[in-house]
Amino acid sequence: MSSRTVQNVAVLMGGPSAEREVSLSSGRECAAALRSEGFDVTEIDAGQDVAERLKALAPDAVFNALHGRWGEDGCIQGLLEWLGIPYTHSGVLASSTAIDKERTKALYRAHGLPVVDSVLAGRDEVEAAHVMAPPYVVKPYNEGSSVGIYIVNADANTPPKLDEKAPAVLMVEAFAPGRELTCTVMGDRALGVTEIFTAGWYDYEAKYAAGGSRHVCPADVPAEIAAACQDYALRAHQALGCRGISRTDFRWDDSKGTAGLVLLETNTQPGMTPTSLSPEHAEHAGYSFGAFCRWIVEDASCGR
Repeated sequence: MSSRTVQNVAVLMGGPSAEREVSLSSGRECAAALRSEGFDVTEIDAGQDVAERLKALAPDAVFNALHGRWGEDGCIQGLLEWLGIPYTHSGVLASSTAIDKERTKALYRAHGLPVVDSVLAGRDEVEAAHVMAPPYVVKPYNEGSSVGIYIVNADANTPPKLDEKAPAVLMVEAFAPGRELTCTVMGDRALGVTEIFTAGWYDYEAKYAAGGSRHVCPADVPAEIAAACQDYALRAHQALGCRGISRTDFRWDDSKGTAGLVLLETNTQPGMTPTSLSPEHAEHAGYSFGAFCRWIVEDASCGR
């Protein structure tokens, strides 16, 4: 935790990514919470003039509430390093690595963390034939929040027909059956484990729409599973070089015990909306939302 005095905070939100609306929601919530904690807060919808606006404002710190590409992939982090403005969450390298799902998996494997098989494939290849035996999942390899995901069921005779907005390169990943678990890391501490219940897939709508999902924290799972999630989440955070907070998502096949637990991905900019998971983890650990945001912004620095 930095010993600097932070008073004037710029909250970066919105931006041009596919997760713009969620980022605006996160940013508004964080800005309100920081004001309630006594900070002077300026909300900035990050556009092409973001550097000029930040230079004119000269804040003590930037609270990065951007999600998805440009805000979560090392781009804005590099700009903030160049400007010399302390910022929250992970730095350039960790951000650019964690948003790349294939590189993240390579690091997971190198550190002994369990994952399912996956490959990168071109859009035309994915639509032409099954890249792997169903069931499998097709998703962008460098987006977050379940944007653009296709589930190919075991009985599918044909490959998926992708939306015209689908990227040129996608990740094709073996489907991991089981229960949806997630764990937030705050600094060097893994917080509680949540189980997520939805009517179907935990997609973008389920994550952010009111009533789209139900969260149980702490998750009603065996102690060894909760401990494994916390251990894996902290090891993933450290392997990627994350700073501040991160959230790692899991699937758990409860018929296989700890052998059925696999990591899906690590999010370096977890959502901070009214339906988001990391604030729930923090609350269970004894942090109000305002105190959680205060901790994050007081942790801000350059050279992350």
